[in-house]
Amino acid sequence: MRPVSSLATGKSFDPALRGYIIHYHVGEANHCPSCGRSQWIVGRLMAECAYCETALPLENNRGVGACARFVHTHTSVPFEQGGPVTA
Repeated sequence: MRPVSSLATGKSFDPALRGYIIHYHVGEANHCPSCGRSQWIVGRLMAECAYCETALPLENNRGVGACARFVHTHTSVPFEQGGPVTA
């Protein structure tokens, strides 16, 4: 039997109910939960133990992932009608 989603029950999602989640903390001594060693290969989203390949999410990547981001770095210039633009 499939669990009922929180939207169907009317309850909001509470991340504290997920339980203990281990994260890789940048700038701290991190020991692997599987082998106990502290050699890590750190990427953009995950850190991987160099010995047993256990992967942990980075602690500071909340809200970062595979989602669209729209960044406006310039102001728009109004289009002037006229002849062709030459460089």
